[in-house]
Amino acid sequence: MTALPDRLTGLVRTLRTHGLRIGPGETVDAAAALEVLGLGDRERVREGLAAALLHHEGQRAVFDPVFDLYFPLRVGAPAASDGDTAELRERLAAALAANDQAALGQLAAEAVDSLGGYGASPGSDGFSAHQTLDRLRPQTLLARVRATLAQEAQGSQGSQGADFTDRLTDDEIRRRIEAFRQRVGTEARRRVAERRGADEIARRALRPTADRVDFLVAGRAQLDELRRSVHPLARKLATRLAARRRRAARGRIDLRRTLRGSLSTGGVPMRPVLRRRRPARPELVLLCDVSGSVAGFANFTMLLVQALHDQFSKVRVYAFVNRVDEVTGLLRKGAADPAGLGDRIASEAAVTGWHGSSDYGTSLGEFTERHLDAVGPRTAVFVLGDARTNMADPNLPALRRIAERARRVYWLNPEPASQWGTGDSAALAYAELVEMHVCRNAHQLGGLVARLLPV
Repeated sequence: MTALPDRLTGLVRTLRTHGLRIGPGETVDAAAALEVLGLGDRERVREGLAAALLHHEGQRAVFDPVFDLYFPLRVGAPAASDGDTAELRERLAAALAANDQAALGQLAAEAVDSLGGYGASPGSDGFSAHQTLDRLRPQTLLARVRATLAQEAQGSQGSQGADFTDRLTDDEIRRRIEAFRQRVGTEARRRVAERRGADEIARRALRPTADRVDFLVAGRAQLDELRRSVHPLARKLATRLAARRRRAARGRIDLRRTLRGSLSTGGVPMRPVLRRRRPARPELVLLCDVSGSVAGFANFTMLLVQALHDQFSKVRVYAFVNRVDEVTGLLRKGAADPAGLGDRIASEAAVTGWHGSSDYGTSLGEFTERHLDAVGPRTAVFVLGDARTNMADPNLPALRRIAERARRVYWLNPEPASQWGTGDSAALAYAELVEMHVCRNAHQLGGLVARLLPV
């Protein structure tokens, strides 16, 4: 068994790799909490470490599964079971009906041990929660659990049995089944971690937080969570931009004037002369591909920029699939309904022509013909998209015209750099004209926005 200090430092190290900001002070507090709480009550240890290490409740989704790996409920395999699936299902139905947490934990361990192992060798380190649940099928026990509880309620309450549905609904039974499924997942990770090491499993087998999920594979629930994080992220970025603006306003050293002024002191620069900057808030233009493959990435970025609009003198947003239309007004009006932004753009903006596939060449050309006056010497242009042209002309001259007119042009691409230039991707050709950056998740986007946005 790993020593307690090593387990604590391993827990902290893994939480940091998953994006939680934990410093030495929090780690020392966690060690002090362990010293006071001891290890007698595991749930008290969990809550004590969470109180010492976490900054808000939303981080529990990462903390709890990592804690289960470094402070497991049990060690080794459970007591031997005959592996009879039918018998396990009978015991599981009874435990679900009684909501017996101890029995449910024991059943999860037995199920993983008898149904979840895979691999040719007896000592294989493979345990699969998916395989366990596929064989055990706990979701099919709902009707049996409901019948058991209804029978118990009628026997104990007589005429009051009709109130059963008010006491325990099907949703409650589903919640118990889902909690058991999570126990199976935790147990499978624990068994594998005992053989491969908790660090490796914690790094590879845990679901990433929403801000680190690739935009291209994020599901609806993860995108909804990202939308809820727009305003907190915008406040953090606004603070960083304001700090950059204050530093920039102080100016840089004018070397020539500083050396000239140092002649009176024998060449020693006693008073650096600064080249002052004229304060002026920049303009920002977004050009966003809202086709199906990258719509989630574009929509989140548009919402983030709208939340940052006070940092710029002017913000204009254009959306395209194979036609370009300005959607700045739709973005402002829909600030209270971020989830419906994509539907509003699809229904109210002219972003598609006679087909629904993205066409960067046509869209860039139309932008230069109809909207190039939105770009000036103070304008930073951000192009959002995967640069996949569906084998159409990429229209490099149009992007070159935008780059020549703008202050800077940045292209944020949600695909990994290894895929640029493959298939119908024109990313490498575009990257010769403008700066192209990989931007696969909200965490990367926040860093790029804080670094690239002009001040």
